[in-house]
Amino acid sequence: MIELTILIPCLNEENTVVGCVRQATTFLHSHGIEGEVLVADNGSLDKTVLLAKGAGARVITCRKKGYGNILRYGIREAAGMYVLMADGDMSYHFAEAGPLVEALRGGADLVVGNRFALPMEKGAMPPLHRFFGVPFLSVVGRFRYRTGVKDFHCGMRAVNRASFLKLGCRCSGMEFATEMIGRAAIAGQKIAQVPVKLYKDRRGRRA
Repeated sequence: MIELTILIPCLNEENTVVGCVRQATTFLHSHGIEGEVLVADNGSLDKTVLLAKGAGARVITCRKKGYGNILRYGIREAAGMYVLMADGDMSYHFAEAGPLVEALRGGADLVVGNRFALPMEKGAMPPLHRFFGVPFLSVVGRFRYRTGVKDFHCGMRAVNRASFLKLGCRCSGMEFATEMIGRAAIAGQKIAQVPVKLYKDRRGRRA
């Protein structure tokens, strides 16, 4: 039985996908976890798919564009009981994913990273987002959904796959990050938070 799928959504990530897959594979092996590394590609025009396969990942293609579409598709196609996801630009280190897995093993349905709980790498987040945008939107989310989640938009998070599929999330774009927290809160699911460190995007191009 596969316990954990590490899901990496990608779109033209040829400069970083190999590093992400290797980090994820090393994490699984070093922690003795029965798992898989799943790259969900959203129509890359570069060598992302070829490089991901060469690094040992299972690769699937999501035809519908959008952050929400690719993550929902990846979670549905995952073989693991748990699914841990993080962006394919090396802004998160899979080597540091242990606390998220432990929270799932402890009974959490959804685990959300908190980027503000640890020092960020210099330049990892634009000042406007760091000091206004993300904190403001997180306050709105906490008020709207009556939850204590501190960082509504952290890209590293994890779910109990069966619990997530019950939520019926539908958002196709970046709003999916808020939707999954909101629906989990409304459904009374157990939401946990863990500190995660944010690093600079290593792709060498604009997102």
